[in-house]
Amino acid sequence: MEFERVKLDIAGDVATLTLNHPEVMNAVSPEMLGGLMAAFDEIENPKNGVRCVMMTGAGRGFCAGANLARPTAESNRTPDSGRILETLYHPFLRRIRNLQMPFVTAVNGAAAGVGMSFALMGDLVLCARSAYFLQAFRRIGLVPDGGSTWILPRLLGKARAMELSLLGERLPAETALQWGLINRVYDDAELIGKANELAADLAHGPTKALSLIRRLYWESLDNTYEEQLNLERQSQRIAGNSEDSREGVRAFLEKRPAKFKGD
Repeated sequence: MEFERVKLDIAGDVATLTLNHPEVMNAVSPEMLGGLMAAFDEIENPKNGVRCVMMTGAGRGFCAGANLARPTAESNRTPDSGRILETLYHPFLRRIRNLQMPFVTAVNGAAAGVGMSFALMGDLVLCARSAYFLQAFRRIGLVPDGGSTWILPRLLGKARAMELSLLGERLPAETALQWGLINRVYDDAELIGKANELAADLAHGPTKALSLIRRLYWESLDNTYEEQLNLERQSQRIAGNSEDSREGVRAFLEKRPAKFKGD
């Protein structure tokens, strides 16, 4: 399926979402964000049976950040960047945050600016060996956005988050792996195949439990210990009442692989 600056392929229970404006290294525009939201309408439509999403970029880059060269109707006026974030970017980021299935990113090249934020929204972040990350905002006199000032210090600590943002230096995939920012690095030619294998494995898992796991870890970043214990209790009650949990227990007792259906 083709959307504005976005391509969506659904094969079985895996959706592959491709940022599709390679001429500008998939720089984000309002049109692309609209295309992404429309694609997620299809992904979240139960009739399509999607149980895992993998997102990557077309061409030689994942996402170069916001498309600064895009002409505006009010070319003589400075755009309200805060309003653009609030009305266009934040709804998309929240949609990923609240997705009821695993979300994998396959970073096939540069992930700069808000493109870095998109990449790091992955529950699992896989990178090509040639890929790199860049907090490019300071180069154009802006501050980091796309949630990066929330996620980077939590993943890397304040010192490294500040370094990336204040200096605006490239962070190669191998270093990002060493720092614990991403999960795996593959040779460039292997990335998409490996990402598809991992996405298929997740799609065949207990979708309800995996969705609850996503929520638990997102919430844990701000919860107190007691709040997290309570959330675990609530989540385990839901997971334990699922058909997939019953199937998992039966399979364990019968010493066979479980056949999860996402119920």
